Order: sequence, then structure tokens, then C-alpha cells
Amino acid sequence: MVHKVCKLLNIKSKAKHYKYKPPGEESIKFSNVINGNWNTSKPFEKIVSDTTSLWFKKKKYDWTFYLDVFNNEIVGYDVKESMNGNGVLNHSNALNDMLNNKIKRGYENLETIIHTDQGAVYSSASFNNILSSNKIIRSMSRARTPTDNPVIESKNGWLKKEIYIDFDINNYNTVQEFIDDIVWDNNNYRPSFALKYKNPVEYKTQLGFK
Repeated sequence: MVHKVCKLLNIKSKAKHYKYKPPGEESIKFSNVINGNWNTSKPFEKIVSDTTSLWFKKKKYDWTFYLDVFNNEIVGYDVKESMNGNGVLNHSNALNDMLNNKIKRGYENLETIIHTDQGAVYSSASFNNILSSNKIIRSMSRARTPTDNPVIESKNGWLKKEIYIDFDINNYNTVQEFIDDIVWDNNNYRPSFALKYKNPVEYKTQLGFK
């Protein structure tokens, strides 16, 4: 009631307004280094990442994955019970999977741009400290601007629409088996117009890349 009266009389407080910051570790924001330039010449030049939620046998899970812009290959991933995209272990496992694949395939010394949104884990100090020692350049979409990352948005669109059509959940005992099959299908079977109707592995192999 007091608030309504003050509003009617145009009475405003001169006290400073402070934006609440929840307790937690330091948050680091990065500029959009890619800025719409998605051109690549080899694997692991530009990697995008996101977490998408999915349902498996009436339980919700978070699937975090890393996608190579060069050939749409999923080069790192992990799936865990849902924490609304903020599962630290989920992100850590997916990141380590991607970094291990980068080393195994001989791209350890190549500078890689990793582009993500400004999610809590992606902007955390601990997450980015791991990247700083692995020849990683960070890039982030602007806040509430999914169009800054059309590659991952396109992939998520396919996931949301088609995985339950292409894959019968009843054929799988665990969500890990389900995701492993989706990743294998994406990398080794699914052709793409952008890849001249080749699948990601076929495309990179024919160009002489590991």
C-alpha cells in the first residue's frame, strides 16, 4: 500500500540500488572472438559447446558436448542426471574428454577457440583455469543472444526433434549407451549438406586429417 501511494505521488528513494550477486566463485566473461566468422581449415580450430536436457525413461539428464565446427563432429561429451545445465562434474568430464581427444589426434599444439554461452560453469574461474594451460582461446556469445552460436543451436534443434524418432529408448539399458549411440551415429553415419553429403569422420579422413 505504501509503495502504491509513493508511486502515485512520484516519491522516489535516493538510496543506491545494488544488484544482488549470489555467493560463489569468480565469474569471468569473455568477448565474442568469433563474431560470426565460422570459417575453418582444419579440425580443432573452432569448437562450440552447450548443455542440452533430455529425458530417458522418465528421468531428466544433462548432456554436455563439444562440437568441432570444421566437420560437425562431436569431439567430447558427458551425460549426468540433470542439474539444469550447471553440473560441475558433467562439464568437467565433457571438457576433459574433448581435451584428451585433441591430444590423441595430434592437435595438442594447435590454438583452439572454444565458443560457449555465458552459463555459470562456462564462466567460472575453475573451468577457464583448465583451458588457459591447453592453448585455448575463449569466446562467448552475448547475453541472451543464441544467434551468436548458430552452429550449436542448429545441432540442438536436431537433437530435440529427431533423436527420439531415430533411436528407440526401449533398446537401451542405460542413458550412457543411448548417448554413445547418438554420438557414433552423428560422427560416423549422419551425412550433411555442408560436408558435401559426407559424414564427419568421412569428411575429415578424405581431406587427410585425423
